[in-house]
Amino acid sequence: MSEATGEAALAGQLAVVTGGGRGIGREVARQLAEAGAEVVVTARTLEQLEETQALIRSEGGKCHAYQMDVLNEEEIVSTFDQIEKAIGGVDLLVNNAGISGAKGHPWELSTEDWWRVMEINLRGPYICSKAVIPGMIERKKGRIIMMGSNIAFFPFPNASAYSASKAGLVRLGDNLAVALKEHGISVFTISPGLVRTDMTKDIPDGVFKDAEWTPIEKPGRLCVTVASGVADILTGRYIHSSLHDIDALIANGEDIVKNDLQTMRLVD
Repeated sequence: MSEATGEAALAGQLAVVTGGGRGIGREVARQLAEAGAEVVVTARTLEQLEETQALIRSEGGKCHAYQMDVLNEEEIVSTFDQIEKAIGGVDLLVNNAGISGAKGHPWELSTEDWWRVMEINLRGPYICSKAVIPGMIERKKGRIIMMGSNIAFFPFPNASAYSASKAGLVRLGDNLAVALKEHGISVFTISPGLVRTDMTKDIPDGVFKDAEWTPIEKPGRLCVTVASGVADILTGRYIHSSLHDIDALIANGEDIVKNDLQTMRLVD
């Protein structure tokens, strides 16, 4: 994590974290609040949201909980409208809500199960981003973080919907980054790495080496760094919380932009 981000680096910012009731989303929200942001967590399960809210408040942070299903566009629009009226304009959106989905080759899964992953992991972030972007444009500032995955860059037949949804999220992120740059808004796709959460609990022991598991604190620290603004030169870029040194990327930002690196592109 960049050393430029101190305890109050995000003071005055309002951050919304979808899927903030547990796992990576909870840790990201906790660290954003610790860095001074006022945080809103959303998820479908109210009990989990209340646990996150209580945890953050017990640590002295500001946190609000809103029950919201990213499958429901009307509910998303209504929730973000409530947030803006009750608390203020959103400075940071972390599109974290997602599922891995049923396992099996594409032809072995029901169409409904396969498509539900796309709806939650890609359509949800699209609608949530769409809800906050007009306000960000009006204020000429804002940041959006897409919670991606390295699986976007490789075929993974037993999780094809998850892989396809994360590949789409990378492309959605860099399309938004290009379109919003003139408005002072930065967009990033980050990978949390392979983190031990409820989503990964069914992975058998021994499939990955211990060194390949990412501490849950790392994606949170990366989100704090990105939210602070020190990495804005990397808008539209893909950043892995474990594989990439964010300070080195920032230091080499001009070369990365010039050579179009950290992106999903064809290579001659």
